[in-house]
Amino acid sequence: MIIPINAQVNLIIYSILAGVLTGILFDIYRLIRGFENPDVIITLVEDVLFWVFAGILVFIFLLCYSYVYMGTYLYLYIALGLYIYIKFISKYFLRIQFRLMKMLSKIFRIIKNLIIYPIDLLIYKIINKNK
Repeated sequence: MIIPINAQVNLIIYSILAGVLTGILFDIYRLIRGFENPDVIITLVEDVLFWVFAGILVFIFLLCYSYVYMGTYLYLYIALGLYIYIKFISKYFLRIQFRLMKMLSKIFRIIKNLIIYPIDLLIYKIINKNK
């Protein structure tokens, strides 16, 4: 089956984008999992589940945006996209992601304190009245 040249160019572009998507998913997974390894078996299971999930998402991505013609060169372009992402973009994305998580945790902590403090104060007043 001969694929037109514009479809081949689209296939290359979407393959590189699929590699970048895999890199983004990997950085999100690294932040969720944490940087310490709790147990070898748990880490192995998490890694296998991540790569199965990433493979399914890349397949769906390529299914939506290309012919899903899985040639050898397609894997090379996905690896190229992943390499470009990890080499040039990953450290900035991790910094932004870490700052965002830090900011969100601070916001949630403030909201939690604003909700719980009046309840604690009310409970304290009730307990001291009964004494």
